[in-house]
Amino acid sequence: MFDRFDRRINYLRISVTDRCNLRCVYCMPPEGVPLWGHDDILSFEEMLKVTKTAVDMGIDKVRVTGGEPLVRRGIVQFVNMLSNIDGIRDLAMTTNGTLLAPLARQLHEAGLHRLNISLDTLDPEKYREITRVGDINQVLDGIEAAQEAGFAGTKLNCVVHKTSLEPDAMAVRQFAIERDLEARFIRQMDIQRGEFWVVDGGTGGDCAMCNRLRLTSCGMVKPCLFSDISFSVRELGAKEALTQAVHAKPASGHSSLQNKFYAIGG
Repeated sequence: MFDRFDRRINYLRISVTDRCNLRCVYCMPPEGVPLWGHDDILSFEEMLKVTKTAVDMGIDKVRVTGGEPLVRRGIVQFVNMLSNIDGIRDLAMTTNGTLLAPLARQLHEAGLHRLNISLDTLDPEKYREITRVGDINQVLDGIEAAQEAGFAGTKLNCVVHKTSLEPDAMAVRQFAIERDLEARFIRQMDIQRGEFWVVDGGTGGDCAMCNRLRLTSCGMVKPCLFSDISFSVRELGAKEALTQAVHAKPASGHSSLQNKFYAIGG
């Protein structure tokens, strides 16, 4: 698939839930957030149907996100469903890592290719402050379990205030080097104000190279994180929603009053 600006669209990010077991300060307000009802959320079967249609249309890279994807019951089975779709060459997941340790081997055996794990600091107290409720030891155990399970090319997503030269970011970089991991540094963004930057170590935020669509847990296909444009797979059907989203992709993101990091997976 190609959009109006001749960008090849081959990447689908699937948010399987708007729920998360952490309350990161740059993602959620202290009081929490309103959540979708059970009937609003797509079933795994519905998500699978959309994904198969997307692959038939040219998608070959799929990422499972949240919220936190590992809080959704049956996530290992869903990964296995996705891994059996002919045409997906890259199947990945973004997770905060706190629930990963007991599931890492199952996810690898289910066919997941790669992991991105969030890690903003190695300081236990700072980690607790950032996440409000998190225990960094659970993340470290998850990283170790992922490596033992056979995952290669694991990336650490580190959110920074302005630069990867900040002390916490430099510590994460060194941690990654010592463990044969990759570190990516994501400057804090503001969706409503339209403030975003290219990811240090990745291509996210580079509008000229954007190749992605996003499927939210409630069934909306979004062509851009920094735009309120969306198309319902339940109302339009998967093929039409995907087609319209590709045609509606803007040249560059601007701002969004609707999109939230906790519900769309970044």
